[in-house]
Amino acid sequence: MLIRAMLFSLTAVLAVTFSATAAARETYQFTLAETWGPNTPILGETTRRMAAMVERMSAGRLQIRIDSANKHKAPFGIFNMVKAGRYDMGHTASYYYKGLIPNAMYFTTVPFGMIAPEQYAWFYFGDGMELMKKVYRPHGLLAFPGGNTGNQMGGWFREEINSLEDLQGLKMRTPGFAGEVMAEVGVAVTNIPPGDLYTALERGTIDALEWVGPALDFQMGFHQIAKHYYSGWQEPAAEVQFLVNEKSWSRLPEDLKEILRVAMRTAAYDMYAQSMHLSGEAWAKMKDNYPDVSHQTFPPAVIDALRAATEKLLAEAAASDELASDIINSQRSYLQQIRQWTNISDKAYLNSISTATGD
Repeated sequence: MLIRAMLFSLTAVLAVTFSATAAARETYQFTLAETWGPNTPILGETTRRMAAMVERMSAGRLQIRIDSANKHKAPFGIFNMVKAGRYDMGHTASYYYKGLIPNAMYFTTVPFGMIAPEQYAWFYFGDGMELMKKVYRPHGLLAFPGGNTGNQMGGWFREEINSLEDLQGLKMRTPGFAGEVMAEVGVAVTNIPPGDLYTALERGTIDALEWVGPALDFQMGFHQIAKHYYSGWQEPAAEVQFLVNEKSWSRLPEDLKEILRVAMRTAAYDMYAQSMHLSGEAWAKMKDNYPDVSHQTFPPAVIDALRAATEKLLAEAAASDELASDIINSQRSYLQQIRQWTNISDKAYLNSISTATGD
């Protein structure tokens, strides 16, 4: 009887060991759809960097195939494709889907809101991740910060903007919440896929556009058509997102979930650092090679009108939707606290050395 019991226990141990070993050897194939084209600098590099990290850290057990917009033909369809399970993952900007899931757009950026370091702090140490979960989970999705371009430029304009009247009827590509704000002050807003932006500006389909900043704008060639380049107000911290189908996520063992989570977070930070580096590099080239391009800031009256429109729209959204109210109030209260530190650290530093050196 004792020998039989011992044999039974040994068999059970061997079965568990074999099962664990088999699980450790099992491989998983994920597919990822991205909004961007296959050769888009920074954005396209981020997904490939993430996939390479996952494959290395998992010793090949998790591999991710990336389909760019030229393959799946739906640059603004990432949310629906991942939700439906056509793809396991997506890389996109949440504000592209404000018509489908309005509360998602706040996780990209909010006009006059947090800059990138402040927003990352809100995501990871404030309420950001939990609120994002509340927005996406009803759709069977998980969302993770997917990389930040930093403070985006206000756009390329064919004509100089000297007053609020100059914006009336102006045809401009600008997405997300900023598009709603611009529409509020009289701009004719449209959203155009990245690959069609140059042609739209060249043909006069639009009079102005905002894309990202020098790192991505320079290689798009907008400076060849529009010569007035404005600093921003609308996207102080433009965060893109990794979306993951929750059923796909649940199939992964715990160690691969953690590997994927770490790779996404690392690739997101790398994108922010790379964007900062390349924007500085590109702007230096722009100044040297295209002196006819002028950097400008919007007049105070225009900024005041844009700020007033932003506050009006945020108040309306908060009044009509409880979850929107939670997100808006969380961001606002976090900004109120964290900005005090930004003001006496980074802002004070830049102001003081500018005064001292004339830079």
